[in-house]
Amino acid sequence: MTDTLRPLGKIVRLQIQPSPLKAGEKPHRTYDPSPLMAVERLALTAQGALARLPNGDAVLDVHHTAHPHSRNSGGKNDLSVGFTAHYAAMRERFSSHLTNGCAGENILVETDRVVELASLAQGLVVQPQGNAAPVWLAAARVAAPCEPFTRYALGVAVEAAEFKQALQFLEKGMRGFYFGWEGEGEVTVAVGDTVWAP
Repeated sequence: MTDTLRPLGKIVRLQIQPSPLKAGEKPHRTYDPSPLMAVERLALTAQGALARLPNGDAVLDVHHTAHPHSRNSGGKNDLSVGFTAHYAAMRERFSSHLTNGCAGENILVETDRVVELASLAQGLVVQPQGNAAPVWLAAARVAAPCEPFTRYALGVAVEAAEFKQALQFLEKGMRGFYFGWEGEGEVTVAVGDTVWAP
């Protein structure tokens, strides 16, 4: 498999959003990452991500189409992937409060460089540890920054021009990318699995 793929890094964090991270009504919505739930293993379906509890119950990510308050946008944001180098860049631009994972991505990959959309045009491949078959993720698109997250990143109120500059900095995938898994049934990825780009 690795003959035709480029290594990106290992999964260092998996998480789901059991409930939305944005609260309130426009234009006064706020961003709060505290509902995020870190897990060691994440189950992927064609409808989105979920976590399996020790008793077998499933906790759906808020972007799963079956979530009662689903934030799924027509199948365009089933699953999100972020990169540690992006967090390093955001902390340098904003502040140390932007801890790894606070943007809410499901999968966080450890990288030493910023990843651009063009390099993900053919999707991503997660190679589980052991002999499990690789998991192919398709349909990469930028997770555009929203106003509440941008205000959260800034940490303080700013003038319109500075806010626009912050939005521009967070564009082009700094906050991560959306993917989908198009298989049937359910596959599982885990912390420590390697991630590759075709």
